[in-house]
Amino acid sequence: MKGFRVAIVGATGMVGRTFLKVLEERDFPVGELYLFASGRSEGKTLEFKGKEYLVEKLGEDSFDRGIDLALFSAGGEISKKYAPIAASKGVVVVDNSSAWRMDKDVPLVVPEVNPQEVKKHKGIIANPNCSTIQAVVVLKPLQDRYGVERVVFSTYQAVSGSGYKGIKDLTDGLAGKGPSLYPHPIVNNCLPHIDVFLDNGYTKEEMKMIDETRKILGDDTMRITATTVRVPVEKCHSESVNVELKKDFDLEDLKELLGKSPGIKVMDDPCSNLYPLATVAADTDLVYVGRIRRDESVKSGVNLWVVADNVRKGAATNAVQIAELVIGKN
Repeated sequence: MKGFRVAIVGATGMVGRTFLKVLEERDFPVGELYLFASGRSEGKTLEFKGKEYLVEKLGEDSFDRGIDLALFSAGGEISKKYAPIAASKGVVVVDNSSAWRMDKDVPLVVPEVNPQEVKKHKGIIANPNCSTIQAVVVLKPLQDRYGVERVVFSTYQAVSGSGYKGIKDLTDGLAGKGPSLYPHPIVNNCLPHIDVFLDNGYTKEEMKMIDETRKILGDDTMRITATTVRVPVEKCHSESVNVELKKDFDLEDLKELLGKSPGIKVMDDPCSNLYPLATVAADTDLVYVGRIRRDESVKSGVNLWVVADNVRKGAATNAVQIAELVIGKN
């Protein structure tokens, strides 16, 4: 396969650096590589496959060099401005911000779930919210086999979901310092407050999970509610996912189905204290599922415990997988 001209926007951020790592690990056919960031990072260097690359300041002319593909992770405002500029110059943009996710003309893609949507792009493809990605990987096989009536999400999200500033709040808190990002200390606390509160009492993060899940699974009528919580864990989001199915199920068949589904590893042996942990999922690309048990309060309900690395599968790896679909790799 020929080498492609690849750009990374937000290259010095946590996800941007992980883009580089995942591209190298997955042997993505990079012919030429361009790294862009804000003026604060201009002149820095980052390594890719043993070679140092200079970080350039992002500008409106940055894409005037025949770039094939750009991975964006520089925030919504940057994406709103520069993704259309890049797309207008023939670049296929995979955007990790929330800027384009709910745009009806922009595919919202998780490769294990709806890879066919990539073909509908008009220059921009959206990468879903990290907490949504791991949830829909698990919900998709259940939807296909049994149908999904209702979902209740309760998330326990790592501070790395807030980038370097979130990790700093955790490390500072452990050192006895006060928070600079979160409204309360994250050490010894669980904060039921991710992103801003909306008029309906939900946070923006909770509504992202609800809206994005419906879009990715192609069912606007699916009943979903969510409570998202920041916890004092550095890496990996954990989620309690309660699902009410349209058809009844045999629990062992359901476990077997999940175990055979792409991107999922079942860890479910409570007698041996085996269930997904953040320390197990860290630095991997799988979605781990355990505590699989029938919800006896409804006719066809199941409880699941879902854990994944939010920076990798929840962001960088999913974006690179989308890029692989774009170029026809795998």
